[in-house]
Amino acid sequence: MILRPWALLILLPFLGYGSRSEFTPANLSLLFRNPRSREWKKETALRESIKRIKHWNSLSFSDNITALYGVNQFSHLSPEEFKAIYLQSRPSKVPRYVQQVTLQGTDSPLPAKFDWRDKNVVTEVRNQRECGACWAFSIVSGIESAYAIKRNTLEELSVQQVIDCSYNNYGCNGGSTISALSWLNQTHVKLVRDPKYLFKAHTGLCHYFKHSDFGISITDYVAYDLSKHEDEMMKMLIKWGPLSVVVDALSWQDYLCGIIQHHCSSGEQNHAVVVTGFDRTGSIPYWIVRNSWGHTWGINGYAHVKMGSNICGIADSVSAVSV
Repeated sequence: MILRPWALLILLPFLGYGSRSEFTPANLSLLFRNPRSREWKKETALRESIKRIKHWNSLSFSDNITALYGVNQFSHLSPEEFKAIYLQSRPSKVPRYVQQVTLQGTDSPLPAKFDWRDKNVVTEVRNQRECGACWAFSIVSGIESAYAIKRNTLEELSVQQVIDCSYNNYGCNGGSTISALSWLNQTHVKLVRDPKYLFKAHTGLCHYFKHSDFGISITDYVAYDLSKHEDEMMKMLIKWGPLSVVVDALSWQDYLCGIIQHHCSSGEQNHAVVVTGFDRTGSIPYWIVRNSWGHTWGINGYAHVKMGSNICGIADSVSAVSV
């Protein structure tokens, strides 16, 4: 359900469906006023967010499918602050996909719609909070799903273990999905269950466990630049399971719902997420993307990104694991 015009949409998180509000950009900023600290900084960021949101939505005023942008939990941050906290994935070079290389076992016609969530192999959306470890959340989610697909048991694994122990990354200060997968593949580290190594939202000392303790290690991984081969990306998704991808997510600060098809480029990889499925049944086909900013962001923690044009660079660095 989408309300129009944009002036109501940017206030959507504060409105009940079908209700009216007396909030305006001027008095909405009062929500963030704190006479004790940082009130003016937050108010300034909020005013700039509202201007930016108005611009985003004006580009697709009559389109009920294009992404809708509005006030959310990040609106009190400037784009620079948002990027410094939440967009800490570091790019890694991956080989370009060669058309002659086929993904065996995926020669059957691709379905119009596919989502690994329907098969009960995707864990609940997590919240990385102010820890810049999206790279760790992304690969752990992929490992959880790969294990569930193979063993028919869905386990929630420790992200904190990867944050603390992946020595070729920087914990909550950033990292690379490819570097983390290479570390896991070389060391055969077994990821323990989340309750045994809880998320702390900061980098700590690596904890080690007995060889006899339960854990899941990867046996292999693949990584490709599929920027010109999103059809092969669909095959890879179906064959291997949910995919870890790295995107340009600067404009995702303001995302509420709908299909992202503008407002981001493939010029800078800065945020790691997971593709769980796709939907080609409507007029605009889209990838179904799981984020790590909690279930209150986007569509219950997910975003929809247009397929076929490498929107946000979603196909620039695509990886998957086997366990």
